[in-house]
Amino acid sequence: MNLRTGYGRFAAAVNSLLIAILCLYCLSLGAHAQTAPKDGPIKLAILGDSLAAGYGVSPAQAMPARLEAALKKAGRNVTVINHGVSGDTTAGGLQRIDWMLADKPDIVMVELGANDALRATDPAVTEKNLDAIIAKLKEAGVTVWLAGMLAPRNYGPEYAQQFDGIYKRLADKYGVPLYAFFLDGVAQDPALNQGDGIHPNPKGVDVIVERILPFVTKNLDDHASSVRRPARP
Repeated sequence: MNLRTGYGRFAAAVNSLLIAILCLYCLSLGAHAQTAPKDGPIKLAILGDSLAAGYGVSPAQAMPARLEAALKKAGRNVTVINHGVSGDTTAGGLQRIDWMLADKPDIVMVELGANDALRATDPAVTEKNLDAIIAKLKEAGVTVWLAGMLAPRNYGPEYAQQFDGIYKRLADKYGVPLYAFFLDGVAQDPALNQGDGIHPNPKGVDVIVERILPFVTKNLDDHASSVRRPARP
């Protein structure tokens, strides 16, 4: 055997083996990076209107701030980011998704549609906008939750039926968790609303948080399971 040739073949074989091992190692590092628990709090953004923004109450009394406080009291390491804009519609929410995503949220709760209903917007238009919002968020790799709204009953049963069904249809289409009615337990209760009869007062905000908290905690656990991070940080 030619020593030089034999050694060259042996060296090439060893190099190939080392390269293969290195590739496998790099792949395992990449997989670990994707499944390893994420440091820091979970970021939950609420993309909403005045009901999220906290119209008529102080920033500390707004729903996102009160929800974050309740979650921390329950031992949850969650930051709730207020992306509520008073007067915003589903069209407005769609236009500012990129701005919201700059905060790099893990989860986005979409709380929009009340102003569409107050303006008697065609439910088909509202549904199209919400559909586009959910699709864009999911395309960005964000977990999406949907908070439902009900139409004013003075618009008649046909409008109410068309509008109210939007949220269930979209939740089923995209497989996202749905909280059926954001104002559950608060709507039309004078003791829990401001003088306009529409926006919750601080007591009303606390009722919203109390009612929605089980939905949030359950879906935080589901989210934690999906990304393989501890359910209770």
